[in-house]
Amino acid sequence: MSEQIRVRFAPSPTGPFHIGGARSALFNWLLARKYPNGKLILRVEDTDQARSTKESEENIKESLKWLGLTWDEGVDAGGDYGPYRQMERLDIYKKYAQKLIDEGKAYYCYCTEEEIVKEREALMKENKMPIYQGHCRNLTQEQIAQYEAEGRKPTIRFRTPENQAVEFEDLVRGHMNFDSNGVGDFVIVKADGIPVYNFAVVIDDALMKISHVIRAEEHLSNTPRQVVLYEALDFAVPKFAHISLILGKDHSKMSKRHGATSVEQYKNLGYLPEALVNFLALLGWAPQDEQEIFTIDELIKAFSMDHVAKNPAVFDIDKLNWLNAQYMKKLSAEKITMMAIPHLVEKGYLKEAVSTDEMAKLVRFTEIIRDHLSYGAQYLEFADLYFKDDIVVEDDEAKQVLLDETANDVMALFQQKLAALEEFDAAHIQPIFKQVIKELKVGGKKVYMPLRVAITGQMHGPDLAGIIEVLGYDKMLSRMQNTMSAF
Repeated sequence: MSEQIRVRFAPSPTGPFHIGGARSALFNWLLARKYPNGKLILRVEDTDQARSTKESEENIKESLKWLGLTWDEGVDAGGDYGPYRQMERLDIYKKYAQKLIDEGKAYYCYCTEEEIVKEREALMKENKMPIYQGHCRNLTQEQIAQYEAEGRKPTIRFRTPENQAVEFEDLVRGHMNFDSNGVGDFVIVKADGIPVYNFAVVIDDALMKISHVIRAEEHLSNTPRQVVLYEALDFAVPKFAHISLILGKDHSKMSKRHGATSVEQYKNLGYLPEALVNFLALLGWAPQDEQEIFTIDELIKAFSMDHVAKNPAVFDIDKLNWLNAQYMKKLSAEKITMMAIPHLVEKGYLKEAVSTDEMAKLVRFTEIIRDHLSYGAQYLEFADLYFKDDIVVEDDEAKQVLLDETANDVMALFQQKLAALEEFDAAHIQPIFKQVIKELKVGGKKVYMPLRVAITGQMHGPDLAGIIEVLGYDKMLSRMQNTMSAF
């Protein structure tokens, strides 16, 4: 591609960095990295002063860095087209708004919010398009003077050309065609002098020489307004790509009821950034083959806007967990243990300082349960196996296992053989199960099940010999006796 690829990610810092925003940032980043001269610009759209916060901006930046989505220009990085926060660019917007007014392409509107709402409600009652009807489009000097005398503060509206087709090519959705009469004259600068989104974004994208605008589908309805502004200002129209919404597994818009929605939440839960990036790439983009696990370099090489789907993407947490588990398998037990320690401290299983001996035992426990872990915080689901002195039998079915007529004989013989071991580790414990089966002449289930329930309270779980090893003989025996005493 001969043209320089310049894409941008332009979040509004009004809350935690949403997973949908991360997917948009990733697609922009992948396109920029695919080409040697590609650039990603990070711009902060902070004109919503009531909701924008510095904390949110920092959250977005830290989340992007954690994901590995570095930017080439923008906030903190600098560049030739700054400032990169919209509230620092007000003079620039003012200049272009005045240009439109001087050329008769925009005008001052003195309608109050109450009047606008009343007009909109009336139009909706008549089943008409609720767009501004142009009351202030051609005011006389006398009318303007009267409104000024009343103390009205005007907005600035764009004079949308009438009876025109507003067309553009969308890299995801194909040729798009809108009727300008359905757009209406829209506000570009509010009464307080702050530009609205559709105006500021056009100025910024044009002056920052953005070649491709890759963003969420919800912005598609904004694009006709932006296209007419590009044309009115004699700016080149960038290539647009509106990527699909992310839905929950029930196919409704993703929200908190579907689980974690921010990047920070997934980070805190102990998901790996490489896995989350891999997962997000597959939300709405399909590789040409059946490959599902990608390195970053493989993603960059394989990614293409040609294979971005317009159908909604479903956020399947089971798929994310599977992917993350594949990446976790590549980590050492020590690394996984370090990921788990903050969660164990928070829940009171551990104190802040972990001794060398305790760390060694935890690492061994991690080796036993690691194949059952999909993410770091899931360690807590197994913590009782290691930390609790007394366990709770999980349900009636498990209790029935302990009431089997051979259960007490199994416990007694197993204890006897464990006590005789010279080396108390899983490798030496494992053969004892078969010895008990053979000597008592019972099926394997009648040995493994009551022992597992008596020691862990559960009918299923990680390798039992390994659990017994990390518990040690005394703690294992105490658990077993305490559990069986209730039966």
